[in-house]
Amino acid sequence: MAGRIAYLELTPLGITEVKNKQLENLWIRGGFPQSFLALNEQQSVIWRSNFIQTYLERDIPQLGPRIPAETLRRFWTMLAHLQGSPLNTSKIAKSLGVDSKTVAKYLDLMVDLLLVRRLQAYHANISKRLVKSPKIYLRDSGLLHTLLRLDDEEDVLGHPITGESWEGFVIENLIRSSPSRTEVSYYRTSAGAEIDLLLDLGRKHGIWAIEIKRSLAPKVSKGFYISIEDIKPSKAFIVYAGDECYPKGKGVEAIGLGELCYLLQKL
Repeated sequence: MAGRIAYLELTPLGITEVKNKQLENLWIRGGFPQSFLALNEQQSVIWRSNFIQTYLERDIPQLGPRIPAETLRRFWTMLAHLQGSPLNTSKIAKSLGVDSKTVAKYLDLMVDLLLVRRLQAYHANISKRLVKSPKIYLRDSGLLHTLLRLDDEEDVLGHPITGESWEGFVIENLIRSSPSRTEVSYYRTSAGAEIDLLLDLGRKHGIWAIEIKRSLAPKVSKGFYISIEDIKPSKAFIVYAGDECYPKGKGVEAIGLGELCYLLQKL
């Protein structure tokens, strides 16, 4: 009956559940335990490949939708190639040979199955033209890499998707570390000023603005500073691949992913 059930989302493993030295492995293999804990890369890839196949051919049909497995695989792979990009249903529909309504239905299904995150654009009374399309991210980095046939760290680091893969990995970990009822979005103007992730933590803690960089020596773009002036967040961070925390000027602090997750969990 209404009001007598609580829902708890059980996510794959996150950075706060593994040792710091395992961060790279978690990013490459993803958070599903059988993939992350596999004895070697080959076994991890085999598990993820089997997961994708059985999900498409057995699990999804059991849930009701009668969508050809090969069509859904193509759609899932297209989303992998578009990791971190604003959604363009018309372009995807043309590639799949279906209409935009069908693409929207497929995407709703993947979002409901917790396989894809649809990160909404930030809306506010700002005197600038804002991008309104949501960004699309595959929620598990391991599945993303397998769909793109990137089997190990060398493959991932040598692929153009590296930055977007890391961005999606960071976003998932930050969102799962945030307090319940946190509102998440991204900010982008038509002129290109952008904030990768906004965490609206409510009246008490305000909005945290987060830029995500894979580099060990991250540089803050001019567009990020411009966006901060637009949003006026209570805190601003640049999450990078290192561990040290240090100021970057104008109220922006460079911070490691694990440390920022820890700060969010304490709220």
